[in-house]
Amino acid sequence: MIEASSANTAMLMLADGTVFQGLACGALGSVVGEVVFNTGMTGYQEVMTDPSYSGQLVTFTYPELGNTGVNDHDQEADHAHVRGLIARQLSPVSSNWRSTRSLQAWLEQQGVVGIQGIDTRALVRHLRETGAMNGIISSSGRTPADLREELRAAPSMEGLNLADRVSTPKAYNWEKPCSVAFDRRLQPSRGERPFRVVAIDFGIKRAILDRLVSHGCAVTVLPASVDLNTVLAHEPDGVFLSNGPGDPAAVTHGIDLARGLLEHRTLPLFGICLGHQILGLAIGGETFKLGYGHRGLNHPCGTTGQVEITSQNHGFALDASSLPLDQVEITHLNLNDRTVAAMAHRYQPVFSVQYHPEASPGPHDADHHFSRFVTLMSDRR
Repeated sequence: MIEASSANTAMLMLADGTVFQGLACGALGSVVGEVVFNTGMTGYQEVMTDPSYSGQLVTFTYPELGNTGVNDHDQEADHAHVRGLIARQLSPVSSNWRSTRSLQAWLEQQGVVGIQGIDTRALVRHLRETGAMNGIISSSGRTPADLREELRAAPSMEGLNLADRVSTPKAYNWEKPCSVAFDRRLQPSRGERPFRVVAIDFGIKRAILDRLVSHGCAVTVLPASVDLNTVLAHEPDGVFLSNGPGDPAAVTHGIDLARGLLEHRTLPLFGICLGHQILGLAIGGETFKLGYGHRGLNHPCGTTGQVEITSQNHGFALDASSLPLDQVEITHLNLNDRTVAAMAHRYQPVFSVQYHPEASPGPHDADHHFSRFVTLMSDRR
């Protein structure tokens, strides 16, 4: 452990008044966000660069972070999206053949404010009992009264449209294979015409784009604010609705866009995470906020005896009772709490999953969803 004499002190204050004293890590300063926890034993760099974590202070339940350092290939975006980092301990040594710098150096470069040296088990137990809530990390010497005042003024995650904040401002194409050679897996055969996929960026991960390319797709990524006519002008073989942060019910433009796409009854649609929720809302369902969300690499999902070990990151879920079951079928349940994990339209080439099939926790239990999307596009040709 780093001793207090060799580091700045830091404080984590929760909205309910609970306070944890620790040591500063990463950048110095103060930052407000929703305090959540992730149970993964690895993948901290992917988590912190995933746009779905925008607006959140992420508690890592694994007791030591930074053992494998940071590299240039495992980022899900150009920069960090987490608001802050909460850890038991940052490793003072990085040891991995792919590492290019330490986690501490990367956090400082990215401007991520963090706190370490607190009892993360106690914090996670508290969040499990009371639910995720806003909090503030401060290593700038501000008084508790100042921190409480800023915390009171912070908006709740419920009702926030964060997708517009993290979406690309302009369209771009993605046709290159995964930069990590050992994880390219499938590759389209030479000479085959790639499937034209339009991806609506609500906070898309690079790993999703890599998997689509590996399954034979040429992807055009469009902003979350795009209109239906612009999407259709690309003459896509299929449309992908991406993951992203915030309250899905607040992404009203995305829901309207999905409704318009559903009117084109032969057009394949595939949604992941926030995209799954947006599809459910467009079909007529409702969403609700989970107590403390699903964030980890070990969530079992299935319905008929075939179980997929999945990676998940979401704080909202579709209400199963609100879905029009004459139109959609719930194909997978989260087997921990029986929430909706995947669905499919009964009469159209439309399906979605609440988890992340590109994240490889199983390691490849759920990769078949990309093959399914390609099959639907191939059948339409």
